[in-house]
Amino acid sequence: MPRIGVLQAASRVGAQEENLSLIRRSAVRAAEAGADLLITPELFATGYAPARAAESDGAGLRKQLAAIADEEGIGVVASTVEDEAGTRFIAASLFDETGAELLRYRKAHLLGEEERRAFTPGAGVPRAALFRGLRVALGIRYDIEFPEYARSAVRAGADLLCIPTAVRATGDVGGPQPLHTYNAERISTLLVPARSLENGVYIAYANYARPDFTGTSVIASPYGTLLAAAARGEELLLTDIHPDEVQRARRLNTYAQDIRPELYR
Repeated sequence: MPRIGVLQAASRVGAQEENLSLIRRSAVRAAEAGADLLITPELFATGYAPARAAESDGAGLRKQLAAIADEEGIGVVASTVEDEAGTRFIAASLFDETGAELLRYRKAHLLGEEERRAFTPGAGVPRAALFRGLRVALGIRYDIEFPEYARSAVRAGADLLCIPTAVRATGDVGGPQPLHTYNAERISTLLVPARSLENGVYIAYANYARPDFTGTSVIASPYGTLLAAAARGEELLLTDIHPDEVQRARRLNTYAQDIRPELYR
């Protein structure tokens, strides 16, 4: 039975060694707590500042992240920049406990003008890789807000979706909210559990801490329940993943087999 950890913390823009050190310390904590996999927020090693992150050495950072996974004996999901002949993508990688990169995914849905100026959207559909008996797929931030992304990842065989994210705060999150006010925190509390329920899949959603971001990192079960949820500050969420529950959830909620896609083209 694999155990996963989701890191919610604040990294500092331009302080890569400091941010990598924080990832390493979190990997140690997670491994000591019995976790097999640690999921970190979007562009955490560089700090979330898309224009500046675009100039970072993504390949070099991936080598250092792979070394953390290998030296601490724990799988790591982390987001870096991928540069292909001058075309830059926001990427996420799955490293196993030996530092081998099992999977890399390019963010398909860019959000905001800064991201769109600095990066190109990924064009491939999600793929799943086997890790500790789990089929794991990757997405990044805005991707999970589209039902089509989660459905395609599950069609690729995923039991667990790992989503590094960076959701900025909108107003006074965490307190009472007027009914007609947008609050980005609801991505964590409403959309992520909905994606889990409608697809019968675990989702690990790793966000930055307050004050600049919403916090509220979550781990959702394939029944749409929240197995763990962070508040505003730095936290390490931990939960066990039960692969058998994925199949049980899909037998109970048969959305995938009952949908009639020809009606919605």
